[in-house]
Amino acid sequence: MKAALVGADGTLLHETRRATGRQRGAAAVVETILGFASDLYAHGEEHLGEGAAAVGVAVPGIVDAERGIAVYASNLGWRDLPLRKLVGERLGGIPVALGHDVRTGGLAEGRLGAGRGTDRFMFVPLGTGIAGAIGIAGTIEAGAHGYAGEIGHIVVRPDGPDCGCGQRGCLETLASAAAVSRAWAAASGDPGADAADCAKAVASGDPEARRVWQDAVEALAAGLVTALTLLDPRTLIIGGGLAEAGETLFTPLRAAVEERVTFQKLPHIVPAALGDTAGCLGAGLLAWDLLSTEVSA
Repeated sequence: MKAALVGADGTLLHETRRATGRQRGAAAVVETILGFASDLYAHGEEHLGEGAAAVGVAVPGIVDAERGIAVYASNLGWRDLPLRKLVGERLGGIPVALGHDVRTGGLAEGRLGAGRGTDRFMFVPLGTGIAGAIGIAGTIEAGAHGYAGEIGHIVVRPDGPDCGCGQRGCLETLASAAAVSRAWAAASGDPGADAADCAKAVASGDPEARRVWQDAVEALAAGLVTALTLLDPRTLIIGGGLAEAGETLFTPLRAAVEERVTFQKLPHIVPAALGDTAGCLGAGLLAWDLLSTEVSA
């Protein structure tokens, strides 16, 4: 878990991390979150002269931000968790905003990072899976039910691998960091090899690594072109572990997207700027937005 105290202008005033400890079960994870929030509040009082005025919490899985409910997270084992209420109670009733981790990271990238000044963008982190955040005029579009932006479950190869969502050939089964790791481990014969190893082998000219990498790039380009056809973003921001390969990813990806567009306007395809601090900063922005909304109301 990552947490931070964030100033009104998005400045990171204090940042810290703590093990999630998900192996201890959902109840223990929730208690860790509450304790972490309490400790952070106390740090502000002790070192900055005041505790936080509001809290933003970003979690994975299905999130009902409007009701403050963490609906479901398979990796963390919770269902219908009233997290906003629990955090608020632990911190004496201060306002709490709850958000989805990728959409929250996208909010930070849009306002403070690679999408700053861009009216429409899409943020796509390539990690264990692939998700997305749709940015419109400084806000993130969550959709009618909180499911907007799930680009990882666009089917790009109907005869492709089975996906945990129940479909076959979803983008994240082919182009996520986890998918590249699986493909390179099989191709190299090294069960411990991962996507970073594949990227290094690509850079050194290994033809088998280039085949695995290009296969992922082609799948990613197909998914991105579907997204830009529907959304017409001005900028595509690519983040997550796979983006750390730099131009080893971005040069072939830009070319593959350009090959596929016909009538669509080609967006700028850029790396994310905030790294793994995006979620903390985004949660801080959620909290400040909550305060500004309360003031205006």
